[in-house]
Amino acid sequence: MEKFTTLTGVAAPLPLVNIDTDMIIPKQFLKTVQRTGLSKGLFYEMRFDENGKPKDGFVLDQPAYENTQILVAGENFGCGSSREHAPWALLDAGIRCVIAPSFADIFYNNCFKNGILPIALPQEQVDLLMDDASRGANAIVTVDLEKQEITGPDGGTIKFDIDPFRKHCLLNGLDDIGLTLEKADKIETFEQSRKTAQPWA
Repeated sequence: MEKFTTLTGVAAPLPLVNIDTDMIIPKQFLKTVQRTGLSKGLFYEMRFDENGKPKDGFVLDQPAYENTQILVAGENFGCGSSREHAPWALLDAGIRCVIAPSFADIFYNNCFKNGILPIALPQEQVDLLMDDASRGANAIVTVDLEKQEITGPDGGTIKFDIDPFRKHCLLNGLDDIGLTLEKADKIETFEQSRKTAQPWA
C-alpha cells in the first residue's frame, strides 16, 4: 500500500449528503476482484446518462478537477452496502483523501485499509473547505497527516483527529498484509518451535 504523508492538490467539491456506495460505484462494476480499471465506473450515474453518454457538468469531469486527489463531500459519505470496490474506485481515480462531516463505518474502515485518508470535520469547517474547493484550479489544499492539519488556498489551517494506529498504518503504507509481514520473524520462530514440539502436526 502506498504511504500517505503529505498531499497537496486541487480539492473537488461534491456537496451532496448520503452519497452511498452504489452511487460511488454501481453494482454492474462489481464483477471484478481487480482493484484497477474501476475509475471508469466511479460516480457513473452522475456522469453518464442511460445510453452511456457523458452528462455535462459533473465536477470530476471538469478540466479544473480532472486530476483531483482530494474530495470534499456532504455528511454520511459511503453509506449503503459494504462494497470494498468503493474505495478501490476512488483510489483508481487518484483520490487519496475524502473530507466530510461524517462517514459510514464500514466505508471509513475500508478507506484506511486501501491507503485513503477519510477526515471527519464539523460541518462549519467542511463548509469552509467546500467554498475553497469551488475555486476550481485555485482550490489548492494541503493535507499533512503527520501534523494532522489541512491548509487551505488562503493559508488558513484546520486541525483534524485520527486514531494513532490508523495514522501509523497510513504513514508507513501498512495494510493488513503489511502489518502481518512486520511480524514475519516472530511467525517464523513460532512455526519452527511448533515443528520441534509437535513434529506430527
